[in-house]
Parts: sequence; structure tokens; C-alpha cells
Amino acid sequence: MSSGCPPQSPAVAKSEVTVEGECPLLAATFAYWDNILGPRVRHIWTPKGDQVMFLSDGEVTFLANHTLNGEILRSAECGAVDVKFFVLAEKGVIIVSLIFDGELKGDKNTCALSIILPQTELAFYLPLHTICVERLKHVIRKGRIWMQKGYNIISVLSLEIVPIMELLASMKTHSVPEDIDIKDTVLNDDDIGDSCHEDFLHKAVSSHLQTCGCSIVVGSNPEKVNKIVRTLCLFLTPAERKCSRLCKADSSFKYDTGLFVQGLLKDSRGSFVLPFRQVLYSPYPTTHIDVDINTVKQMPPCHEHTYNQRRYMRSELSALWKTDSEEDIPPDTVIHTDESFTPDLNIFQDVMHKDTLVKSFIDEVFMLKPGLSLRSTYLAQFLLLLHRKALTLLKYIEDETQKGKKPFRSLRNLKTDLDLTVEGDLHIVMAFAEKLRAGLHSFVFGKPFYTSMQERDALMSF
Repeated sequence: MSSGCPPQSPAVAKSEVTVEGECPLLAATFAYWDNILGPRVRHIWTPKGDQVMFLSDGEVTFLANHTLNGEILRSAECGAVDVKFFVLAEKGVIIVSLIFDGELKGDKNTCALSIILPQTELAFYLPLHTICVERLKHVIRKGRIWMQKGYNIISVLSLEIVPIMELLASMKTHSVPEDIDIKDTVLNDDDIGDSCHEDFLHKAVSSHLQTCGCSIVVGSNPEKVNKIVRTLCLFLTPAERKCSRLCKADSSFKYDTGLFVQGLLKDSRGSFVLPFRQVLYSPYPTTHIDVDINTVKQMPPCHEHTYNQRRYMRSELSALWKTDSEEDIPPDTVIHTDESFTPDLNIFQDVMHKDTLVKSFIDEVFMLKPGLSLRSTYLAQFLLLLHRKALTLLKYIEDETQKGKKPFRSLRNLKTDLDLTVEGDLHIVMAFAEKLRAGLHSFVFGKPFYTSMQERDALMSF
């Protein structure tokens, strides 16, 4: 062989993933920058089965290389993950690429984890972009530890790549439509009736709004589950509805982190086990609604949820770092305890706070004649009211704190001035404001919240 010939590239490892239904994802790739050969693809994941568009391995490799070109001089903080979005019209694809640094074969390399979709799926994918990116970011955190210790990162990445393929396939067929006909919801009934008791509907909607519009609806009857899912989605924006999913009649989907509302079917024994890690890693706290026994439970508010989430995330990564072999703790294992943090696995609690806003809305909406557009109009006015209250609350806090320059100390005055003396009303408006200004809960309640938790637990023990 002539000395001028470049070394042969080894064959790229490939995994075919069996996904039920049509998966809009064409492929996922893990690539890295080789100082001799340039961009190199280490692994390719492709969904198994018929696809509308097909890419050869060579085309997938070319697209993966495209995302790493120009990254050799990348300057970023240690541990940073850069998200890049490519639209290649000439190839008819979109590429979402997460660029990060990691140790591979003893050397520090620039790596890219990418997912490739047809350009025709752009409108479908965009509402789900944040969900996919946040999940991939966390698996990269675990993957970097695995790389640092010389373990197989592909096994770690597969733990999130495969579920994301399943998520996109399920959303393709069972996502909630952007426009919901009120006739398909509980709000169109002549009265609430035996199928959905007034107190249950009130508590479900109230808790749903208190947890920033994130809810899990479980049950044995798919029609009943989906009716409640559509009802709760009426209180979401059109973009948030695109990130919500109906349940599947013949089998149950898995719980997916990041969706706003999702319907889940119980198994033949009448039970459904929620994965602790995935629920805790949801961006907002969640409401759990069981339509079989009419129970509503919720997670703690945003500041407590964020606190528990970050503590657990550090605990999980610390446990992975302390492993002595690849088999000690599989990367998808729940970390039950750590030296400094023991998570409470019973994360769903009874709804603590009553409200007047939703109670009045439920009472009044059923006074309007069904079958007309009156109830839809009244619902729109109710949501507009909550939005205005949230904007007013934000402006009030800005003025009181000089736009965050000093701590907020007048919660009692806020509740009185804005007519939010009922705790449930305050929590609903705070949840709306949280989505407008992320971190509001932590700013208002951040320092004293642990004390308030202890006081609450002490009072509940009597």
C-alpha cells in the first residue's frame, strides 16, 4: 500500500430500533472529531420498518459529518452543550445536533449527538423540540461520565434515543389537536352527571392549573380518559396542546417526560406504575388524575419541584461517577439514597389548596346552554382573566423588588392587593406567571420554602 493512501475507515456500527407505528425520525447519530480523519460517525440508530423517506448509511454519515464541520475551534465552558438546528433544503432534511466535549479513547474530543428528520416534519417537530433537547441533554451528562471512565457511551445514549423515537411515533398518531371541539369534552355536558362528579372536575381542573398545566390522566376506559385529557387541554395554549397526547385504546403508552397532558391506560390488573425518575425530571410539577376512582393528587409547587429535581440529578450523577465498573449501576437505575439526599418516592400528595376561581367557573359554565358557542367564549374569557392576573402579579413583584434588585418580602400585601387571599387562587395565578417568567416561584419562595415544608408536615401530623 502506498504511504500516501489514507487509512481505511472502519464500518459504522448501526442499531435498528423496533418502533410501533410510523416513526418520523429518519436516524440518530453519535459522531466525534478525529484529529487525523476529521468528523467520524461512531454509531447510527434507525427505526425499523417502512418509512416515508429513506436515507442510506452513506447519506446519514454525510449529514452527521456536516454537523461537526467547523467545530474544531469550538470554545465553550466545560460541560456546556450547544444545540444547533440545521435545515438542509437540498437534502430535504432537518438536523438537530447537540455539540459537547467528552473523552473518547483517552483523548478530549468534540462530539455531536444528532437526530435527523424529513423537512416535511418541521411543523410537527418544532413544538416537541424543547422536550427532545432537554431529555438528550441529560443523557449526555450521564454519557460524559461514562466516557470519562472509559465505559461504552452507546449503551447510555440508547436509553434516551429509543424512547424519543417511540415518543415521536406516538405523537404522530395520538397527539391532541391544536383546535379542540368543546363537544368532545366534559364542559359540553348538560350537567356534570354521574360520570364526572362536580367536586372531581373542580379539583382536577384546579390542580391542573396549579401545576402549570401538566397532568397525567390514568384509567381503564380509554374513552373516559381521553375525554378528561381533552377537557384539561382546553386550558392550554394551542402550542401546549401539540405537546399533549391521548391514550391508545388497545395498549398503553409509557409515561413520557415533558408532555403537558398525557392519557395512560391501566394494565389488566387495574394498575399503572409511574417511573419515579421520569416524573421528577418533568420541567413542571404534575397532577395525577385517576378517572376510575375519581382521585386527584399533585406534586409540590414549582420551587420545591425544582429543588428536589436538582438534588436528585446531582445525586444520580454522583452515584454514576463513583462506580467502579460498568455493571455496578446501570445508567437507567433509580438512585434511592445518597449520603446527603434521600428522595421521597411518594411524590404525589392530596390537593392542599382550595380555590374560588375554578369553583366559580365550573358553577357558571354549566348555567350556560350547551351546544352553542357560549361556553367556548366563556372559557376564553376565563383564561384571559387568569393571564391578566398573572401579568399583574409579575408587574407587582417587579415594582416591589425593583426588578429583582432586592428580595420580595410582602406576600401578605400582594395577596390582599391582588385579591388572591385564597391559597388555591394564588397558586393558580403563580403557575400562570411561572410560565411567563421562569423561576418566579424560586424567587418568591426560594429561601423559606424548606421551613414551610416542615411546618406543613408538622401540622398534618396532628
